Amino acid sequence: MSFQELREQATRLSVSDRLALMSAIIDSLKNPNLGENTPPSMARERSGAIERMRGLLKTEQPAPTDEEVAVLLEERRLEKYS
Repeated sequence: MSFQELREQATRLSVSDRLALMSAIIDSLKNPNLGENTPPSMARERSGAIERMRGLLKTEQPAPTDEEVAVLLEERRLEKYS
């Protein structure tokens, strides 16, 4: 289908369907790896979940130093293999 044909078909859609199409296009640009078969609602859910996860990662504490990470890893190894 050519761009012109797609454009003509899009103008025949209802306003709500055109808005849904716009949303799906925007989601596909934000998440290009989701694939063609992913419904727009699932893409929005994934996008929302990702934003919530990013919020969970925010903290007021500074990032640990390399030495602190090394200590944490060693403690974890001792727990895991003890």
